[in-house]
Amino acid sequence: MTLLTFAYLIAGLVLLVAGAEALVRGASNLAARFGVSPLIIGLTVVAFGTSAPETAVSIQASLEGSGDIAVGNVIGSNIANILLILGLSALVAPLLVSRQLVRLDVPVMIGAGVLTFLLAWNGSVSRLDGMVLLAFLLLYTLFLIILSKRDRKLAATLEAVEAPPVEGNSRPFGWLVQLLLIVLGLGLLVLGSNLLIEGAVALARALGLSELVIGLTVIAVGTSMPELATSLLAVYRGERDIAVGNVVGSCIFNLLLVLGAGAVVSADGLSISPNALAFDLPVMLAVFIACLPIFFSGYRINRWEGLLFFGYYGAYTLYLVMFSTGLPAISLLRHAMTWYVLPLTAITLFVIFLRAWKLQR
Repeated sequence: MTLLTFAYLIAGLVLLVAGAEALVRGASNLAARFGVSPLIIGLTVVAFGTSAPETAVSIQASLEGSGDIAVGNVIGSNIANILLILGLSALVAPLLVSRQLVRLDVPVMIGAGVLTFLLAWNGSVSRLDGMVLLAFLLLYTLFLIILSKRDRKLAATLEAVEAPPVEGNSRPFGWLVQLLLIVLGLGLLVLGSNLLIEGAVALARALGLSELVIGLTVIAVGTSMPELATSLLAVYRGERDIAVGNVVGSCIFNLLLVLGAGAVVSADGLSISPNALAFDLPVMLAVFIACLPIFFSGYRINRWEGLLFFGYYGAYTLYLVMFSTGLPAISLLRHAMTWYVLPLTAITLFVIFLRAWKLQR
């Protein structure tokens, strides 16, 4: 079992890297060919594709009546997208953030989080609530398409690194090659993430971790592996609009598509546990809101901000493990986070936002 577990882990990582390479290359070349900015591609095609594992896991869990897994997968993946993926990506290289993200897409992400919280306030997300989420996703996607068509020169106005030269522009069906690359990349990402999740779950069980800890950490991070692989490779290739847009777009798709579809296919909707309402959903909203001052400060995510994100994800994961296993030290961790770390972070973010606002004035 141990050898098979490690084989799954290694095969999953290899497929993730190969899939991310094909997806980023195909998406960036296709964007340049049709005059669509890499940001729009990252917010739509790439974000939709890298959310495929979350969609598959949540729909399957909903059909089997495991609403907690479906909801926990969405919330945990969104927290991992911002804190873990953006944090690691910014540690690799500072990320440039376009003005559209700060002025439109991040507020849409926050709005989707608030809408989800309001719909879940009664302890469940019904089929009607799921249809509302899917309707908002359709409106958002249509708006992005109209925006890209109306202003073909949007990419030139964004603070982004130029895309690499498009391969095969002279060929009449060159766009089909790029589209096949995208499809191939998405397929490899889904297959790789599934293998990685199977290996990670088997390893976690071998180490004696509970099913709850596996669901809150391993599955959430595992289904976010396509976003992580795509964003890190996009940073390495200089496609930083795709890296950041992929994360923000994936969070929006997770809430509106994954949670919405999960609620629609479920017989009685998705039940929301009291712990998710009292802790996990507020944490997700706080993470979303924290993006605004950091993104707004010079329209970039610096390495120290990436380290801050990454550190908070480590603290969040540690809290989940300690809470699930009932370790007595959790009260000390909760006290330190509540009375020291969080207030200092809030003050720092407020100062960053105030300073950036003054500079904009």
